[in-house]
Amino acid sequence: MKYAFFPGCVSRGGCPELYPAAVSVCERLGIDIEVMEGAACTGAGVLQEKNQKLGDTLNARTFAMAEAMGLPIMTICSTCQGTMSQAHKRLTDDASYTAEINEILAEEGLEYKGEVVVKHLLWILVEDLGLDVLKNYVTNPLSGLKIAPFYGCYLIRPSGALGFDEHPEREDSLERVIEVLGAEVVDFAGKTKCCGFPILTINERNSVNMVANHTLDAKDLGADVMVTPCPLCHLNLDGFQPKAAAQRKATIDLPILHLPQIVGLSMGMDPKSMGLNRHIVSTSKMLSKVAVSA
Repeated sequence: MKYAFFPGCVSRGGCPELYPAAVSVCERLGIDIEVMEGAACTGAGVLQEKNQKLGDTLNARTFAMAEAMGLPIMTICSTCQGTMSQAHKRLTDDASYTAEINEILAEEGLEYKGEVVVKHLLWILVEDLGLDVLKNYVTNPLSGLKIAPFYGCYLIRPSGALGFDEHPEREDSLERVIEVLGAEVVDFAGKTKCCGFPILTINERNSVNMVANHTLDAKDLGADVMVTPCPLCHLNLDGFQPKAAAQRKATIDLPILHLPQIVGLSMGMDPKSMGLNRHIVSTSKMLSKVAVSA
């Protein structure tokens, strides 16, 4: 298995501990990755609200680069996956639109042919590697941990662009990975809702309130930790959790982990190498439940 690796912005910017954790986990699992140097931001849906064609051009450029490499794209970001999947659908549904964008790409010697496949690491674990194979790598089962899955928005909707018709197993893919790692799934209603990040800069109070809703709901149901496939969700749910606690006048202290971090932990990888000592919300209590320390 080899992929053109599109890490996105946040895993190397706002939460730089997430990028090396993902790379290390892929190496351990035998997932061969080649970083897409020079690939641009997807626009994260925000750019598309202002200028959809510009956003689609940026993503078509990334698609063309991967096609030139002869590789499918792997991302570790739900927002990137959702944004790229929507762009891919708009392009493949409209040949004249694709032709317009290819005229722009031609200035860089690139052409988007519509052949690219974009897959989140979560889907790769389930569909390409396989859960039986993943289970064989688990040397430190996370028994005793209660984990709340948090998909967020972009890895769930719109389902048509995300291939749910062809891959219905994607609907509960995160829960199934959590179970394979030996932990107990804590289901809660907010797992497919927005984390609040998209409105952070225009309405911080409401964004922080969303953080409080999700984390308190999961904690009230007994969760020790929340796991998300999205660095943006991780950034908001972890980074703004202290503000959420203060705003609600409540104690939360719910660690938020990115998917590769919890996979690495189950494979016995050093918590520090997974960046678990760099979170805003301490992971120490969670780690004590699986007999390791950060």
